[in-house]
Amino acid sequence: MSVTLSQTSASRAATKAVNWSPESWRSFPIRQVPAYPDEDALTAVEARLHRYPPLVFAGEARRLRQHLAQAATGRAFVLQGGACAESFSEFSADFVRDTFRVLLQMAVVLTFGAKVPVVKIGRMAGQFAKPRSSDNETKDGVTLPSYRGDIINGPDFTAADRVPDPVRMETGYFQSAGILNLLRAFSRGGYANLHQVHRWNLGFVERSPLAERYRVLAGKIDETLSFMGACGLGAECTPQIDETEFYTSHEALLLPYEQAMTRIDSTSGEWYDCSAHFLWIGDRTRQPDGAHVEFLRGVRNPIGIKVGPTTQIEDLERLLEILNPGDEAGRITLISRMGAAKIRDHLPPLVRAVKGTGRTVTWVSDPMHGNTIPTSHNVKTRNFDAILSETQAFFDVLTSEGVPPGGVHIEMTGQNVTECVGGAHALTEDDLGARYQTFCDPRLNAEQSLELAFRMAEELSTRVRATPSATTVL
Repeated sequence: MSVTLSQTSASRAATKAVNWSPESWRSFPIRQVPAYPDEDALTAVEARLHRYPPLVFAGEARRLRQHLAQAATGRAFVLQGGACAESFSEFSADFVRDTFRVLLQMAVVLTFGAKVPVVKIGRMAGQFAKPRSSDNETKDGVTLPSYRGDIINGPDFTAADRVPDPVRMETGYFQSAGILNLLRAFSRGGYANLHQVHRWNLGFVERSPLAERYRVLAGKIDETLSFMGACGLGAECTPQIDETEFYTSHEALLLPYEQAMTRIDSTSGEWYDCSAHFLWIGDRTRQPDGAHVEFLRGVRNPIGIKVGPTTQIEDLERLLEILNPGDEAGRITLISRMGAAKIRDHLPPLVRAVKGTGRTVTWVSDPMHGNTIPTSHNVKTRNFDAILSETQAFFDVLTSEGVPPGGVHIEMTGQNVTECVGGAHALTEDDLGARYQTFCDPRLNAEQSLELAFRMAEELSTRVRATPSATTVL
């Protein structure tokens, strides 16, 4: 299926000179690849997937690229959120609805705070694969392959469950199709009505220990909606009141699946990965000479690059050249995931270097991944204060460098889980056992997600007031 990382430099250079094709990544060194025991079964599943209808359409991806270009210049703000890794067992209408609902609630608050449209992207309908720090996991003296996400193998610590099974890719495809069907219905069928979403937020404000603090902002949103209604700007004549645009995203990790979902757009003749609108490359797979970069350089979707404390300026500049040689606005989103303790030291040089190249990118903050910590209860958690601190630092750094903060990328759920400590309800480590349901990384629950949105809206409102040219858009 692919070569190993021991491939010689001369061979890599020769391979790279070959024109791109959906399968050209197979000649490049690859990391985070599962070892499928039956290559024939894998090939058969890939062939079937390639015959299935696309999950998303090229025109939708192009429209998202335009929105991301606006975020690069401060004319939009990106809200990207969802589970660390989706689970086949959580495939239900209620689960999808609840996550979608919280993202809508967050978007309304952020729109009012930033005074620009909010681009809504879910880590949904495809976020089934996860990179791992080790190929194997050992428990009680037994060593098995690591769990790599439901689209690859199972989470139970048994030999049978941990064998990579290509049929899981088909299950992932059909679940993604079902989720997308629900998301399109929710976003276009009246569920996203601004007045309804605002009523949900009023309910959250009343429940929050910080109700008095948030009531002022909620009241201002209420006044704006009432004014719009008095002016005749209702759902009957303004579709934006009753519906919204919503996009999907996931990490482009499992390349056999991504290749199988890649199609030529009939209107432009260009290649698009039709598994999601937006794809990103992770901290462990962003090698400029690696297979994942090779695959993504040829598809026309907007793509993200995770940028962490180990990111080297030279590598980042190479990635920008490889993945966006024409410097197309909206093509590249850089997702900062530094950690609250490191962001003020590590992010400024990268922002300056990218700015110095003259390239257009959209900077987004991932305040989750750098703030994962162990607990005395032998589980992972994240502290809400650290998440908030990194978000604040991201805004400060970008603003000080004269670059618009383009958005936020969070791991969250619409469920009332107890996985992250802190927040207005002051969850502690002792509370985690109540509803600690993640099988991967800890997520903000619905209340914590909305609290983060209100806190960011307060910050964004302050910055907007300092910019007289800002225009109010709800």
